[in-house]
Amino acid sequence: MNAPCMTSEVIILIADDDAGHVRLIEKNLARAGLHNPIQRFHDGQEILDFLFRRGEGPQRKHDQPYLLLLDIRMPKVDGVEVLRQIKGDASLRLMPVVMLTTTDDPREVSRCHELGCSHYIVKPVDYDKFSDTIKQMGLFFALVQVPPVNGKD
Repeated sequence: MNAPCMTSEVIILIADDDAGHVRLIEKNLARAGLHNPIQRFHDGQEILDFLFRRGEGPQRKHDQPYLLLLDIRMPKVDGVEVLRQIKGDASLRLMPVVMLTTTDDPREVSRCHELGCSHYIVKPVDYDKFSDTIKQMGLFFALVQVPPVNGKD
């Protein structure tokens, strides 16, 4: 059985505390032809609760393919710690995680790749460049194959 590609049932998770960035990401992914469902999380704790099925909020579904766009600088739990926990969990480690952040420090880039991120993309400060970057990312995602997230129900 083939893994779903991004133009099918893959749910895009966005963990970013900047509402303006999230709106730009959503708008430009759609402009690139991606119309996948998107779920937004405002901080690192929210995305961890969703992925690890904790608390009263929404929780991930078994055998559902997800792709996570993850900011580094977030309240409660930062993106690097979120990445560490995801990649340290047998049921989540295959989920693609794209670091999408304003942080261009080479040490952070190396650290995230060492922890297992799929890609590291720096958000340009310029609005037009940011929009273009997201559109290009969306075109790339249209080709990406994503495995379902398994684990205990």
